[in-house]
Amino acid sequence: MASSADITRRQSIALVAGESSGDLLGSRLLAGVRERLPQARLHGIGGEHMAAQGFTSHWPMDKLTVRGLFEVIPRYREIKGIQEALRDKLLADRPDAFVGVDYPGFNLGLEEQLKKAGIPTIHFIGPQIWAWRGWRIKKIQRAVSHMLVIFPFEESIYRKAGVPVTYVGHPLAEVIPLQPDTAGARQRLGLTGPGRVVAILPGSRMSELKQNSEGFLAAARLLRQRDPQLQFVTPMAGDHQMAFFQEQIRQGGYEDLDIQVIRGQSHSAMEASDAVLVASGTASLEVALYKKPMVISYKVNWASYQIMRHMAYQPWVGLPNILARDFLVPELLQHQATPTALADAMWHQLEDHAHQQRLLRRFADMHHALLRDTSRESANAVCEVIGARRR
Repeated sequence: MASSADITRRQSIALVAGESSGDLLGSRLLAGVRERLPQARLHGIGGEHMAAQGFTSHWPMDKLTVRGLFEVIPRYREIKGIQEALRDKLLADRPDAFVGVDYPGFNLGLEEQLKKAGIPTIHFIGPQIWAWRGWRIKKIQRAVSHMLVIFPFEESIYRKAGVPVTYVGHPLAEVIPLQPDTAGARQRLGLTGPGRVVAILPGSRMSELKQNSEGFLAAARLLRQRDPQLQFVTPMAGDHQMAFFQEQIRQGGYEDLDIQVIRGQSHSAMEASDAVLVASGTASLEVALYKKPMVISYKVNWASYQIMRHMAYQPWVGLPNILARDFLVPELLQHQATPTALADAMWHQLEDHAHQQRLLRRFADMHHALLRDTSRESANAVCEVIGARRR
């Protein structure tokens, strides 16, 4: 293993994170890099969590944040322009390594060009080729010098393809406590009522909010009719998202639900809850690590869904179910995600105590399997790649 003493000049490490989850994951890697290489220049594109580690972002991260196959089309020229400008900058600067944090549509194309020019490329979080888009393994072989994966079953996939790989555990398994403090989280959020708490997480991106908010709110109204003491809390990723969701509440006449809409604090909302209605994505894994019952739902535009549905390799879309290889929790997608279906599924999560205990055991096992010192493990791998280049 290369040590910081092996590298005498100031290192330059470039990274790109394209969304809030990548910003958090990238910050964990950077924390480990700072311990190993305290004088390293860390730059590229990232958000506030990465900035807290001394990272310099050349463009605002939200310039890249978009989801969906067709939703990206109106932004394509802008995003492509940023990719090309960053590529030219990095080819001129010649960093010791480039780390693409998730965001494969942007990062793999950039990595392929940088690797071809002799710059080592590391991809942190393997694209979900085990779920869909398996053809991407060919591009990964061309683009990636070293893959960092966060699920243990991914190692064999990349080794078989001849891509150097390191399993570093999932950073969220370190961040989230093994034993959630539900009472403490409720106190922090001011949820002092006697009723059970339902967290509503329709997504962090505007495209997700536009697709999911109305159905989630209508489901909340149906749940309140069954239990008038239910309390609802909804974390929003930013001010723009919060304003949009609050306008949805006003337009839909949902003010009587007294939904507590909060800025950030998604983990506190999950920890405080009895059950969670959540859009598919990393948030569903976070809910599982908090050991909470949930219903996973998702909507995208019709054309995107048709393409994604035909490219899927397995029956699950939610990360807890994929890791368990089983439908531990319900998944209601597209036309299935009616308010009545969402409310019925959520009611089962709230009322079936035997089911809750089974989930608690399965989610605890999942947490232990994902728990590693991800910051240290990923930083060690980055430093090894840099050291190997200089040997």
